[in-house]
Amino acid sequence: MKRSKRYTANKAKVEAKKYSLDDSVVKVKETANTKYDESVDLSIKLNIDPKKTDQFVRGFSNLPHGTGKTKRILVLAKGEKEQEAKKAGADYTGFDEYLEKLKAGWSDIDIIIATPDVMSDISKLGRILGPKGLMPSPKAGTVTFEVASQVKALKKGKVEFKTDKTGCLHIPIGRASFENEKLRENILTLMEDIVAAKPATVKGNLIKTVTLSSTMGPGISVDEKELLDHCRKGGI
Repeated sequence: MKRSKRYTANKAKVEAKKYSLDDSVVKVKETANTKYDESVDLSIKLNIDPKKTDQFVRGFSNLPHGTGKTKRILVLAKGEKEQEAKKAGADYTGFDEYLEKLKAGWSDIDIIIATPDVMSDISKLGRILGPKGLMPSPKAGTVTFEVASQVKALKKGKVEFKTDKTGCLHIPIGRASFENEKLRENILTLMEDIVAAKPATVKGNLIKTVTLSSTMGPGISVDEKELLDHCRKGGI
């Protein structure tokens, strides 16, 4: 794969070693030097067998400083719950109108929350919403009558993490414009929640490797042992 001169120059700034948490944050900001505010993401290789369903890792983390991206939320609900969602800050609320728009292929949203009483109708759109990652799910907390609290949490910075087919997690933890301390606190909060979600069937450490990167920057290897020590000591 051919790389740009900018990427090659940034790659040369990253040594082939594991950086401390603080140094990795400095380095990721240094290499996020495009004209726009790049996302900063954490990629974590887990010590699991992704083929075993009892080792699947999934959960949520309320990042104290958010991700820097405003989520566009659609709440599919009727009556009182629709009004609750609207007051809580949902971008779109309703039911019949949006059901038809979704059937027609509309997907200008990031998350769909639905109340349990309307899921029988929404489940018919599984083939449309599923591939787009928009299908509401009880496990993801997006099928609930507590629509107001869920909307507020997601708007504030709640993120979901779940294992992919290779046994890895990929989660946005902020923007390159964030202050170092804010990125650091987001990372530690996320790591604590991931460790807490460790399946009982996984022996030894859950975390294998941790890599920090910006949207257009090179991967920066983070010392996972030092990172986990921070979490154990409440280093936030």
